[in-house]
Amino acid sequence: MRAMEITLCTSDQQTEALRRQAAAEGRSVQAVALSAIDEYIARQADEAKAAALEAFIVGLGNPR
Repeated sequence: MRAMEITLCTSDQQTEALRRQAAAEGRSVQAVALSAIDEYIARQADEAKAAALEAFIVGLGNPR
């Protein structure tokens, strides 16, 4: 996988929370941030699948 470098501008509070989390986990700030991004993307995909499934089920209850 090809890596792409990006810059994130975070508030002082976000930066400090990220540093604390990384220290607590014994991981780098980058590793924690990448995990958070991955989790967010996965959660959004799961929510989209759930919404599609719900729409399908509702459609079954309303045949044309």
